[in-house]
Amino acid sequence: MNTTPDVLVLWQWGPITLNATLLWTWLVMALLVTVAWWLGRNLSSGVQISRGQAFLESLLVLLLRQIEDVSQQKPRPFLPFVGTLFLFVATSNLLSIIPGYIPPTASLSTTTALALCVFVAVPMYGIQRQGVAQYFRQYLRPSVFMLPFNIIGEFSRTLALAVRLFGNVMSGRMIIGSLLVVVPFFFPIIMDLFGLLTGMIQAYIFAVLAMVYIASATQAQPPSPPSPPTSPTT
Repeated sequence: MNTTPDVLVLWQWGPITLNATLLWTWLVMALLVTVAWWLGRNLSSGVQISRGQAFLESLLVLLLRQIEDVSQQKPRPFLPFVGTLFLFVATSNLLSIIPGYIPPTASLSTTTALALCVFVAVPMYGIQRQGVAQYFRQYLRPSVFMLPFNIIGEFSRTLALAVRLFGNVMSGRMIIGSLLVVVPFFFPIIMDLFGLLTGMIQAYIFAVLAMVYIASATQAQPPSPPSPPTSPTT
């Protein structure tokens, strides 16, 4: 049983290689686009709405509430990015119940790409909200000597974000593969169901951590307190 789709090379021509990671990634994206189009093709603002629209609105409300709870800011600007991250990771993990499917999140290259998206989005949101000077000034807090440590922290949390998702998804597949050898009938079904739950949890954790990083970059620093008034001389 393969634990990562990187090892499955489907087509190769010179330096160009098509492996299962790319194939499943594009299929997941195509599925999300198709479902979004299908659910949103007949949207209505009236009282009577379709089940698809009701599901879509419920999902959007849930995402907006979670983003607002984490960021303590208006959630609308962050919904497209954070919501897309959650839906991609969740769909990738949920489809693992299909025989022969290997989630692209079991590839370190995929999780690294997702983490790099967060790495780029954090300063973009921060600069948009605070301005260039105000955003980069936070790297000098509380002292200019903290600059290298703050920069290292940006890279280390990006690495942790990628490795955490990759490790959790891959370890789950390794456990299922081991159980297929030892107990080939009953326990793998239970582990598949458990994997669906953990896959949703991993998608939630990844989206929440991304929102935490963005929120820390977009929250303006409190102004320094005014100096106390001097007493008038007599």
